Amino acid sequence: MNILPIEKKSLILSLLTEGQSVRATSRIADVSPVTVLKLLLEAGQKARDIHDSFMVNIRANYIQCDEQWQYVFCKQKRIRSEEEEKERGDFYTFVAMDSDSKLAICYRVGKRNARLTASFMMELSVRVATRFQLSTDSFIPYREAVDRVFGNDIAYAQIHKEYRQDPMNEKRYSPGKIIRVTKNPITGNPNPKRISTSHIERLNLTARMNCRRFTRLSNAFSKSLTHHEAAVALHFFHYNFVRTHQTLRVTPAVEAKVTNRLWNWEDLLNWGREAKAA
Repeated sequence: MNILPIEKKSLILSLLTEGQSVRATSRIADVSPVTVLKLLLEAGQKARDIHDSFMVNIRANYIQCDEQWQYVFCKQKRIRSEEEEKERGDFYTFVAMDSDSKLAICYRVGKRNARLTASFMMELSVRVATRFQLSTDSFIPYREAVDRVFGNDIAYAQIHKEYRQDPMNEKRYSPGKIIRVTKNPITGNPNPKRISTSHIERLNLTARMNCRRFTRLSNAFSKSLTHHEAAVALHFFHYNFVRTHQTLRVTPAVEAKVTNRLWNWEDLLNWGREAKAA
């Protein structure tokens, strides 16, 4: 059996996290698409393990959360049964980000509902060791989930955006122009100047640029939920540990003191066999 050299694997992972599709990656790296997908699953699992190992006892003062849409296999309107809906249709990636260090503290892929929102908030509470101020959009389940998980232990506020409606009631792909932004304190005494979702929305843009499965109006969408989750895990490993943030001049993981060095793909691929001290 042919075994890819570490340099070839690193090239494939770099391509996948720099906006290339599976087939484009296979052509550039001169390997089959099946090889790319197998490596994606292997690397995705290691990326999840690394995330779970290092994203503990995080110290953060201001956290922003948001959820980003994508779909698996087909869009929601083409789903024909409840069984299909479990693995196909519209999915969202929930992300919590430290506004200061830009660290993606936790992420979760699933349906955009109250159950996933509550589970996501529970994970956030486990990973962060400090009292913080939380900002989210006005997605209704956030309020109950935050109250149930955190109570009065954090300061919490929501951002509500109102969009201009098209006068001709024309359908459009993106939201209309924002006409009003309202900041609504919910719990505690949040600092009005730090009530924002701007940083997490910029992180969403980074995901759309660097993870091809998030790119709209293309045929590079995920065909299976398993591969989609692996691609998301790989993206956030690359974002937190490998990619130098342009403003910080270091990786978010270094800025947040989660690790003290820049990682590379060899560190990921060797994880579990000879995991290096960070």
